[in-house]
Amino acid sequence: MRIEELARNWEVGASGNEALYEYRVALPVDDAAKLEALAELFPRRNREQLIAELLSAAMDDLVSCLPYVQGKRIISRDEMGDPIYEDVGLTPAYLRLAEEHRRRLQAES
Repeated sequence: MRIEELARNWEVGASGNEALYEYRVALPVDDAAKLEALAELFPRRNREQLIAELLSAAMDDLVSCLPYVQGKRIISRDEMGDPIYEDVGLTPAYLRLAEEHRRRLQAES
């Protein structure tokens, strides 16, 4: 989910996603104040839901901003027949690692 979609969804109601893993974080005063403001604006969401959904959206946005680094291997061709080269930057490494950790965490639960 994108950041811009969060506020619309928060107005609708609580998320059905159940958290499986807990992480303890310390927030700077300014971020804690912003979280409190969001909790007041969207009373159907508790603070943990807000944090989890913000983090999820931020991670999705972050991976979409990782720079493409052109590799040497052609993986496809576009509609004009021009080569599309593999991405050898951080995106494929991140996606591979995230999938490995997802499988491990699912196996542990």
